[in-house]
Amino acid sequence: MQEKLLGRGPEALADYEMLEMLLFAALRDGDTKPMAEALINRFGSFNRVLAAPPYALMAAPDISPHAAAAVKIVQAAALRMMQADLFEQPLLNNWERLMGYLTAALSREKIEQFRVLFLDSKNRLIADEAQARGTVNHTPVYPREVVKRALELHATALILVHNHPSGDPTPSRADIEMTAAVKDVAAVLEIMVHDHLILGNGKWTSFRREGLL
Repeated sequence: MQEKLLGRGPEALADYEMLEMLLFAALRDGDTKPMAEALINRFGSFNRVLAAPPYALMAAPDISPHAAAAVKIVQAAALRMMQADLFEQPLLNNWERLMGYLTAALSREKIEQFRVLFLDSKNRLIADEAQARGTVNHTPVYPREVVKRALELHATALILVHNHPSGDPTPSRADIEMTAAVKDVAAVLEIMVHDHLILGNGKWTSFRREGLL
């Protein structure tokens, strides 16, 4: 597999082979092919293995904390690379890449997570921060804390983001009311809320496109 990877490139490897090599690099012992195949069968795909939370990985047979950490660092590295690309140009002109990054980061999360993208006056990304994590269907959000953080970062615009673990990105009444509250508090300080994005499993909703903002 190493010869295939170095000689023909990563596209020459099957998903289970990539995972097998990753696990062997972490464990340095034994045959990791059965482990790799079992993980892909358990979670459904290579991508879903990478996105699985640590506790779910360690619940699989023979997966140690060391092996789980190796899987999660690969996911973290991939997200870090995608995020780095977003810092290089105005975010509103790079919507497809933004949605690819957010989908990879959030669409398979099992609990709700509320994030804020903080932008400068040229709509370039200053920071992407998780503001709160909640339950399977609720995340507490405090508009004043969101705006306070925007002031600390000297941000002039925001994009709100959260996921629906159910897979349905349809906004709830609470989502709509929270968005309006953040928008009102931000407007007092001349901070623009460009959008609120809700992600499900491979689907997403934009408040701006739906006329909700």
